[in-house]
Amino acid sequence: MAFSTPLSSSPPLSFPTPKPSSSKTLLRPKTLALPEASAAAAAAATAAPFDSTSLAVLGGGSLAALAAVLSLSDPEIRRRQQAVEVGGGDKEVVREYFNGTGFKRWKKIYGDTDDVNTVQLDIRLGHSKTVENVIKMLTDDKDGGRTLRGVTVCDAGCGTGSLTIPLAKEGAVVSASDISASMVSEAERQVREALADDAGGELVMPQFQVGDLESLEGKFDTVVCLDVLIHYPQSKADAMIAHLASLAERRLVLSFAPKTLYYDLLKRVGELFPGPSKATRAYLHAEKDVERALEKVGWRIRKRGLITTQFYFAKLIEAVPAA
Repeated sequence: MAFSTPLSSSPPLSFPTPKPSSSKTLLRPKTLALPEASAAAAAAATAAPFDSTSLAVLGGGSLAALAAVLSLSDPEIRRRQQAVEVGGGDKEVVREYFNGTGFKRWKKIYGDTDDVNTVQLDIRLGHSKTVENVIKMLTDDKDGGRTLRGVTVCDAGCGTGSLTIPLAKEGAVVSASDISASMVSEAERQVREALADDAGGELVMPQFQVGDLESLEGKFDTVVCLDVLIHYPQSKADAMIAHLASLAERRLVLSFAPKTLYYDLLKRVGELFPGPSKATRAYLHAEKDVERALEKVGWRIRKRGLITTQFYFAKLIEAVPAA
């Protein structure tokens, strides 16, 4: 989390200078010089909810010293307990979480309420940057830009509609889905409110459905799946990437938490501070593993980048058919 790179392709994709006062303006990821304590908190924010001061005691040398402590911790015990309580595995835990405690937390984070702490506000900014960069990525082709009007887009894992809304405003024909019925209901509400001013009826109202990624069917020009792979271990992520690619005709856009030795250690630190509320498992993915999964089904990465704020990090890639 202590560094960032802009999205790149051939030639590199360039972003305009951010305007902090407008949430609609594309924000360019910037390099951040963070102390070790902030970096540790960033990974912990992905792994589980916690108070912003929970990791304030961590200094540069503390991370190395924590390695021994981490070897004695067993977050898997808490994870198994979650699965037993909901009567299933990862998928059931995710569904239960995002229909309950998780829905309330992330609705607040993704919303515009001022009732958020410093960490939640920063995560909101990071996710907003990811959404804005996706819109930039989809409309910034080499031919000088392209319109999304009439383009079919699958928003897989739509949450509260933070990407669905700008896609619809660009004229895309959006099919949005989420494993959480609560999220889908909220997304529908927000979309209706956001498109209420479409007096001319030029925009297409997105279609919503409740379901997991495995249940998605159909063919779309573009498939986008943001911040969802964090719920899938690599063994299942490969099949999920292949499935999403089978739905896309021209482009597949993914974001995921990148796996490095450093980030992996920081995630383990975060698991030592799970907070009062339960959270889902957090899986990091090495970029080379995601790229390998795409290559196996005949796709290649065309653009890539890293979106970071102090408490949020996400690798963003656009893949296209290799042929």
